[in-house]
Amino acid sequence: MGEIGGDSCDDIAAGKIPAGWFVNVQKGWPGEALCFEVEKILFQAKSKYQQHILVFQSASYGKVVMLDGSLQLTEKDEFAYQELITHLPLCSIPNPKKVLLIGGGDGGILAEASRHSSLERIDICEIDHLVIDVYKRFFPEIAIGYNDRRVRVHMGDGIEFLKAVPGGTYDAIILDAFTNMGPNGDVVENESFLRTVANALRPGGVMCCPADSLWSTGFSLPNVVAKCRKVFKGSVSYAWSSVPSYSSGMIGYMLCSKEGPSVDFKHPINPLNPEHLGVAKGPPRFYTSEVHAAAFCLPSFAHGRA
Repeated sequence: MGEIGGDSCDDIAAGKIPAGWFVNVQKGWPGEALCFEVEKILFQAKSKYQQHILVFQSASYGKVVMLDGSLQLTEKDEFAYQELITHLPLCSIPNPKKVLLIGGGDGGILAEASRHSSLERIDICEIDHLVIDVYKRFFPEIAIGYNDRRVRVHMGDGIEFLKAVPGGTYDAIILDAFTNMGPNGDVVENESFLRTVANALRPGGVMCCPADSLWSTGFSLPNVVAKCRKVFKGSVSYAWSSVPSYSSGMIGYMLCSKEGPSVDFKHPINPLNPEHLGVAKGPPRFYTSEVHAAAFCLPSFAHGRA
């Protein structure tokens, strides 16, 4: 949830929201919130699927997007998430040809996927056309991902789309439309849904989706890993990266491979070609092969959770 304050800054000590600030309170993080100083509201609307689409210019994070009070991205750090969730799976398998993105309407993951010259088809399933239009209007440098000729846009419900996918269609599936895997997750931890995802992958194909931060109370990494191994029957690994605007300043990634050719997520075998940028403007700003390997290193307090 989120709220823009209307009281004076003198009321901070009284627990009131100061004027000109957006307070982002995320489910699963009681007693804390991230605040953004709002310089200007750029866009507000309601769609068939979103009660409140909000874009505002912040003082320190650039433009910020909120959907129904939930943070989607900020200009300052969106690339840290977009690059990792894309290249962790795609750089871990040889010559991926077909990838499916569920959600990701901003186009950032599409832009990162376009760096992979082996890809012949990049499918995206997004439910809300207004969301895509908003990103194209206010974040053209991110939405540039739609310009790749290999991209096919499918408007509709991602779960229903996956159910209709013939078995073994994709080399990689990236989920960016659901809550993080963890104690407050919903459909992503549903075993039936995970089986639908696994069915759409070819043997040795990989899935990547966001997972809870290691700092999240109640997050049991062993439980999530066990559930994923039961369904995918291949490799399962947890990675993480720093994203300052996210709760606790970090985000996790669950990577799962379907039973078949072995996948070692921790040692990328399909490095990015610096000479192939796709439609992206310039080289990655966060991802490198070294960052890829380091993303799987857990802090000492978390070793018991792996």
